[in-house]
Amino acid sequence: MNPKKSVLSRFGTGVAVAVVLAFTLFPAYWMISSAFDKNASSGGRSFIPEEFTLDHFTYVLTEGGFGTYLRNSAIVAIVTVLVSALVCLLAAVAVARFRFKFRTTILMLILVVQMVPLEALVIPLFLQVKSLGLLNSIIGLMIVYVALSLAFGIWMLRGFVAAVPVELEEAAYIDGASWWRMFRSVLLPLVMPGLVATSIFSFITAWNEFIFAMTMLGGATDQYTVAIGLKSFFGLHSNDWGSIMAASTIITIPVMVFFVIVQRRLASGMTAGAVKG
Repeated sequence: MNPKKSVLSRFGTGVAVAVVLAFTLFPAYWMISSAFDKNASSGGRSFIPEEFTLDHFTYVLTEGGFGTYLRNSAIVAIVTVLVSALVCLLAAVAVARFRFKFRTTILMLILVVQMVPLEALVIPLFLQVKSLGLLNSIIGLMIVYVALSLAFGIWMLRGFVAAVPVELEEAAYIDGASWWRMFRSVLLPLVMPGLVATSIFSFITAWNEFIFAMTMLGGATDQYTVAIGLKSFFGLHSNDWGSIMAASTIITIPVMVFFVIVQRRLASGMTAGAVKG
């Protein structure tokens, strides 16, 4: 291959990657820089802030009540991830490993549910939560988020469970392992990437979702999540951009931390089950 063409090819690839990264990361940079820009709220935002300040963060976490919204969202997200992961995993094992009546029908219903637009589920879920007496409560909101996560999670995890060779489970039984030991030491590590993927979906749904949260919580301001809390900084005729960007930055941090925590499990789970147990 011509060395000159090789250098030009690498240079072109580098430029293309740089353009894509700049296009992708610029909104995040603008959000963070505006959050620290003292003149952001008065419309004086610039590419590089002339004067840095923490006043926007202080206002958001104190007078803006964002500390309460963060607590509520953390509770909702953690419970949603744990409950949906447990239910999805057990259901996926059931439909992938066992044969029972209406199994195919259940799988088709799960697939059909994923095709229904979420907006079409707002009124039915609202009426169900109302009938349970859980409106204006984060418990009712958690039930809704778990329900929204089940169809996607079960369908995805079913594929991961079905991909695990049955011979590995049989070998564990021959070695004297109980079903629980086989599940914990063989099956669970092998399906961990799928479990992490469904947990990411559940976490993002519970953390960023707005329509269902606003519908289920209504006027219970002390139960609001961060998605609804962010709306309070938008005015009818003007917006507090400094506070909006500071709140958005705060909202982004837990998502980044969650990804850092789970990304190692996403990679290590690929081969862990083959060497454990």
